[in-house]
Amino acid sequence: MCDMIGKLGKKIGEGGCAEVFEWEDDNKVIKLAKPNTSVTALRREFHHCQIAWDCGLPVPKPVELINVDGRSGVVFERIYGESIMERFINRTTEVAESNELTQKIEDYIDAKMTARLLFQIHSHSVLSLPCQRENIKNDILYSQHLTEHEKKSVIHHLDQLPMKQQLCHGDPNPGNILFRGNEAVIIDWNNASIGNPEADLAEYIIMIRYAILPPNLSKHTKNALDKTRESSIRVFIDEYERLSGIGYAEVESWIVPMAARKLAADGITEEEKSLLVTEIRRSLNKSM
Repeated sequence: MCDMIGKLGKKIGEGGCAEVFEWEDDNKVIKLAKPNTSVTALRREFHHCQIAWDCGLPVPKPVELINVDGRSGVVFERIYGESIMERFINRTTEVAESNELTQKIEDYIDAKMTARLLFQIHSHSVLSLPCQRENIKNDILYSQHLTEHEKKSVIHHLDQLPMKQQLCHGDPNPGNILFRGNEAVIIDWNNASIGNPEADLAEYIIMIRYAILPPNLSKHTKNALDKTRESSIRVFIDEYERLSGIGYAEVESWIVPMAARKLAADGITEEEKSLLVTEIRRSLNKSM
């Protein structure tokens, strides 16, 4: 056990369910579960990532499952690069007002690369993965932010949507998409499933539209970021539609069930959940 602890390097990241540390050398990381995450969840992520790797998708290579000082962990290839969110914030913070146009052009390139990455994922079908729709329903029922009647209404809406059998990531938020040079790489495959690409697209749109920005950002930076949210979404969905034929009209019907699903997530703030609840209730009232 001492040798295992000795391989643990500095902490380089943290999410709602795990902490990420350097491991052994500069080419690996280890994701160690927090108390709210079971070894079953880590095994699932390792298995799903292995499936994505075997499909030839741009993901970190899964290495092994191990235990470190009583904590379950999974070792991955280390991916060096900025996440979409980091690039988005850093550009806005660094550029002067006179250089705003350049920033927008670069952000649009990131949005297009993300659309191409998701289309690449959705081009595969792996029937051994869990059912997306059942996962979504379970998360909606788990949420404490909606009434039982609201949950039933959202699930009824979900049941009316067509079913597909394509590989989906399940959590394509801007923090899980890293840029390594000119290549987009996607991490965190715990929620991978077989189902509708529209669910992944809706999840990404929700994150861009409603994500709460870090409190340490200046008011000027927050305002600049807020102004680019919807234009970035348009570029993203236009590029995906060019590749697949699926446009915003098909994705829009998935916004409410995916927003309801996110209410069960540990990694988002109560402020963001409040925004999602408002949007869900607005949509439900509109449809009645």
